[in-house]
Amino acid sequence: MKRIMLTLLASIVASAVLSPLAVAKKQPTNNQAVAAITQFENDAVKANLAGDSSFVEKNYADDWTGGFSGGIWTTKESVLADAKDAANNKMNSEQISDLKVRIYDNNTAIATYTDTYDGMVRGEHRVKTVLSTDTFVRQNGMWKLVAGHSSVAK
Repeated sequence: MKRIMLTLLASIVASAVLSPLAVAKKQPTNNQAVAAITQFENDAVKANLAGDSSFVEKNYADDWTGGFSGGIWTTKESVLADAKDAANNKMNSEQISDLKVRIYDNNTAIATYTDTYDGMVRGEHRVKTVLSTDTFVRQNGMWKLVAGHSSVAK
């Protein structure tokens, strides 16, 4: 009986010690998360330049909202509608710099960066440098952009 009790106790202790390690192993490290968000932001620029709306469809949360430097709020739906109007929406050049990514609780991330672009936006030619902040949440193991905001740089 004593042997059974010791075996049971050892099993409970082993489970208590190994369970958190198994969970932690499934979570990405901060370095992996920073790399994923960095890749996301660089891929977003490539998609903008290529006019690839599938990037927005796949990577933006359905309830995404953005505050743009022109002083308007937009939604995922309105960004996708703009993408279909290539005559009035086309990026000629775009480059991001000063990208910094912060990770919180392995499921939330904030990216800040400077974005310099030349393009047609809703029928208006714009050449701007903006300061941008993007907020990400991990959903089903994938980083999704849930909010963004940009202000004109001085």
